Amino acid sequence: MLTLASKLKRDDGLKGSRTSASTSDSTRRVSVRDKLLVKEVAELEANLPCTCKVHFPDPNKLHCFQLTVSPDEGYYQGGKFQFETEVPDAYNMVPPRVKCLTKIWHPNITETGEICLSLLREHSIDGTGWAPTRTLKDVVWGLNSLFTDLLNFDDPLNIEAAEHHLRDKEDFRDKVDEYIKRYAR
Repeated sequence: MLTLASKLKRDDGLKGSRTSASTSDSTRRVSVRDKLLVKEVAELEANLPCTCKVHFPDPNKLHCFQLTVSPDEGYYQGGKFQFETEVPDAYNMVPPRVKCLTKIWHPNITETGEICLSLLREHSIDGTGWAPTRTLKDVVWGLNSLFTDLLNFDDPLNIEAAEHHLRDKEDFRDKVDEYIKRYAR
């Protein structure tokens, strides 16, 4: 699976057998981000929540991947929610950019896919935002938790969904179910 990892290992092996004059720039320059991603993707795949699946459309581009979260409990049980993750060049000093591709009725995710998850914030007042010590595993587990224990009606991004829940929990559940049937199967 880790095609980029194989390439990095092959390139490292070639470094020892070639002189610096014969090594091209393309094999010598591997970004810090890509080196981190090789390690982090292996760790992520070994520690993925059972409700999540990761897909790399291009195995040579570990910085672009899709995550599917299929909650097995709570309001969103039975849905399959797609997220697109792009890891910027400045990673791990800045967080990955994540967007929800599935239309959803959720207090912490807008219908256009914006996500309110503190660890995805570069700067956070509460100290739980992004830090260079965080990894992709933290991001995936955080996104997964938005459907269970991090579901937050008190600090919503989608205020209308949060108010709907406060006003009428049963009608909120019905609307969530309708969105799942329409968009998340």
